[in-house]
Amino acid sequence: MTAVRNISLEIKKGELLAIVGESGSGKSVTALSLLKLLPKQSSVTGHAFLYRWEEQPQDLIQLPPSEINDVRGSNIAMIFQEPMTSLNPVFTCGYQVIESIMLHQKVSKKIARQKTIDLFEKVQLPDPAGMLKRFPHQVSGGQKQRVMIAMAMSSNPSLLIADEPTTALDVTVQKNILELIRELQQQNNMGVIFITHDLGIVADIADKIVVMHKGEIVEQGNAKEILSSPKHPYTKALLACRPAGQSKNKRLPVVSDFLGTKETIGHSSLVIKQANSSEHQTSNLKPQTTILDIQNLNVHFPTKKNIFGKPVKFFKAVDDVSFDVQQGDIVGLVGESGCGKTTLGRSILQLIKPTSGNILLNGEDITKMKVSRLRSLRKDLQIVFQDPYGSLNPRITIGEAILEPLKVHGVLNNKNERKEKVMELLEKVSLKADHFNRYPHQFSGGQRQRICIARALALNPSFLVFDESVSALDVSVQAQVLNLLNDLKKEFGFTAIFISHDLSVVHYICNRILVMQQGRIVEEGTADQVYHDPGNEYTKKLVDSIPGKLLLQPILA
Repeated sequence: MTAVRNISLEIKKGELLAIVGESGSGKSVTALSLLKLLPKQSSVTGHAFLYRWEEQPQDLIQLPPSEINDVRGSNIAMIFQEPMTSLNPVFTCGYQVIESIMLHQKVSKKIARQKTIDLFEKVQLPDPAGMLKRFPHQVSGGQKQRVMIAMAMSSNPSLLIADEPTTALDVTVQKNILELIRELQQQNNMGVIFITHDLGIVADIADKIVVMHKGEIVEQGNAKEILSSPKHPYTKALLACRPAGQSKNKRLPVVSDFLGTKETIGHSSLVIKQANSSEHQTSNLKPQTTILDIQNLNVHFPTKKNIFGKPVKFFKAVDDVSFDVQQGDIVGLVGESGCGKTTLGRSILQLIKPTSGNILLNGEDITKMKVSRLRSLRKDLQIVFQDPYGSLNPRITIGEAILEPLKVHGVLNNKNERKEKVMELLEKVSLKADHFNRYPHQFSGGQRQRICIARALALNPSFLVFDESVSALDVSVQAQVLNLLNDLKKEFGFTAIFISHDLSVVHYICNRILVMQQGRIVEEGTADQVYHDPGNEYTKKLVDSIPGKLLLQPILA
């Protein structure tokens, strides 16, 4: 199998080159090949020349392992996508950066420690000296990524490779990380290769863009030219499938629309047209029935106890929250990490017990229900988590995973009927019936998320919680999943809370939006009102942080 072929590109000092494409397009393989970080069984041909001052250029591809180690971390540094797995959990953040400085710069521990504090200040980490003593699990995702940037910058590299460094981060944190990388790049006059699946992310920082598809470069050139007038259909598709700026009443374009290939997700074109033609008839109908009523909900976690073990200090994850959800609504819950979105969603499902308050589902307070009653109600309350792979048991087939809740709740009469139901659900989420006997690892991220959606819909629930269900997906796959959710909502008529940190996604899929900050709801209203005319400063900050929102309207084929 050939992962990438005939790749030719050039990057100069002080230049930021963005490599853009979907998962599997060959972006990361291209970058990893420069540092010989690919598996041993791989074979790389061609040349990659690194120019360093007056020295003779080095061909990285031909360098022996002993010499490539001198290049890694010193001349070329890399920031990986997932900082939690990139940082060693058993060592402090400071120790790991100090170790890197001592290794590459041959200085004493005292000097390396001071350099680390200076770097932590440079990447705008709070309390730089205190951060030295903290372990990775004690800091946020954005702070972990800043530690990784500090480590990468510790040896003043001439080339920095950033491999999806902002994926799944809050839009505000993402914006800060992008600005930081651009600022450090200009200060140090270094070249940067920035790998991403989202053209919008690099709209404000890239000098040049390389678009990859199926292992090949399909378009490259000046960033502004490519973003304003893309030539290749695939580049047009990556721009068009972003939800930012799209009409709520229209299906999001997908890659197959531009490449002339068969759509990989969603119902048949006939059903899609019927759904679109009926949009006008149903959009003005206001639901009257209250499905969910949250009254003064509090979820507090103890942070300090006295000598008798009694909690004396609490963290207010959810602080006196009240709202309702009408039948047929998809209500967006948006805010940065740590604002209480997920805690609120899980407390509604009674996966986390609230400290106080009431949760009325169809007029019945589920916080006061007996365990037996709540267990029988579970089939009406379902959740789709952010990580589809972590949500599926790797030891059982996806068919068995979807069949399991049907069996637990005694739905249908026998295994054959349940199996038929599962196959029907697989087809509804555009998978095949013969996928029943395959395991989770045999599917892509987008396919696994569709499997989780099928499992959630198996019991025909009246209420669903989508917890960051599309945040880690490619923009093209994200568009497909959002289209699918719109189709399934029309068919199944479920009510839902859609949790996300991305206001553009929430605006597209939801009819109402609640904005959370530090455990409280600071703004609520219709999706258009909150997105286009926010009244709260925090909401304005979230809107301003949407990546590439100033891009020209997508150019449709």
